[in-house]
Amino acid sequence: MSALTFVQQAVTRISEPVRLPAVVGADLEVPVRGGRLVQYANLDYAASAPCLEPVNAAVAAALPAYSSVHRGAGYASQLTTARYEQARHTVRAFVGARPGDALVFVRNTTDAMNLLARSLPEGTTAVVFETEHHASLLPWQNAVRLAPPAFPGEAIRAADEALAAIDGPALLVVTAASNVTGELWPIAGLAHIAHRHGARIAVDAAQLVPHRELNLAALDLDYVAFSGHKLYAPFGAGVLVGRPDWLACADPYLRGGGAVQAVGETTEWSDDPQARHEAGTPNVLGAIALAAACDALTATGWTALVRDEERLLARLRAGLAAIPGVRELSLWGQDHPRVGIVSFTVAGRTAREVAEALSADWGIGVRDGKFCAHPFVRHLLGGGEDGAQEDGGCADGTFSAVRASVGIGTTTEHVDRLVEALREIATT
Repeated sequence: MSALTFVQQAVTRISEPVRLPAVVGADLEVPVRGGRLVQYANLDYAASAPCLEPVNAAVAAALPAYSSVHRGAGYASQLTTARYEQARHTVRAFVGARPGDALVFVRNTTDAMNLLARSLPEGTTAVVFETEHHASLLPWQNAVRLAPPAFPGEAIRAADEALAAIDGPALLVVTAASNVTGELWPIAGLAHIAHRHGARIAVDAAQLVPHRELNLAALDLDYVAFSGHKLYAPFGAGVLVGRPDWLACADPYLRGGGAVQAVGETTEWSDDPQARHEAGTPNVLGAIALAAACDALTATGWTALVRDEERLLARLRAGLAAIPGVRELSLWGQDHPRVGIVSFTVAGRTAREVAEALSADWGIGVRDGKFCAHPFVRHLLGGGEDGAQEDGGCADGTFSAVRASVGIGTTTEHVDRLVEALREIATT
């Protein structure tokens, strides 16, 4: 049996369809005020999702034969190489990549976007909305920033006008789902506009792929980036997937072994964009974990995943709406489609006060702050009674909100506990 066949059979065994996979740590108990232990209500999936049991099993299965990749003749090295390249194939299929697309394993979405930024042809202008996560807002050397659009059609119009004004190569950068509000962006329409102007589009899919199916080819996207730690595979891997030509022509992201074909008086770099930008020993276990997560979600089926999430999200949002003083943040209105992310403020309380009380008194984990999206959070909170027109950094507590996010492993009890706790916080 070849090493690749062994890996394929192992992945099949790990990925037997189940309704919803279990998460590692589902039975975690945490201390609350008074010394009691309560089951932890993890509502911070948008920051980092817990590990799925099938992912944990895949990593455990790979560890006994873990070895070097690509350059070893021994059985363990050959097997590890096969597992690593099978992971690349699995993730490519998960996002619906085109046959010729490259998939570079990186550390996370931020790493992917920085790799792409360093691969742009000379003179490329990036067009990016100020609603973006810093991972896709900050890497570009030459960028045009667009104000938060009032509705999806305005996003398309603003991108159209900005791209029309650019003389030279351009890249439109946009999120697929907001990490602040969960709202879905019109990426198909934006891709159409970008291509009409001869530009390309790069999509930050970090918050989309744990919640919804993504097909890069069907949406006609040029590049997609996302992180394993948000996709139930917290082992330090992410990916950049997309057209190979810019990557093949760019200077290697890291200079070292594996990225070269020959080294002498001059260095001959690999023409393969994947090898070219994966110098050194890669995060093999991270890649295996990420592929296992992709397999587990695919085996579960998106219908079951989306149905369960939308049930929990509707319950959460209805509960928050019934609490006086709690305001949900939204760019495009309460009815716009979104994934399982809700950010909100509580009148008379800072976000940090709310988050600390939820943890200390109820054993609930949420996120508070600006969510690495400072301009967007400032926009959502500006002009009202929630803050002034300018704010400081992450530590000063101004212009901050609370974010609750759900996923596999979230229960009705977790949601109800959060709503009950917030009702008490808001009324005392």
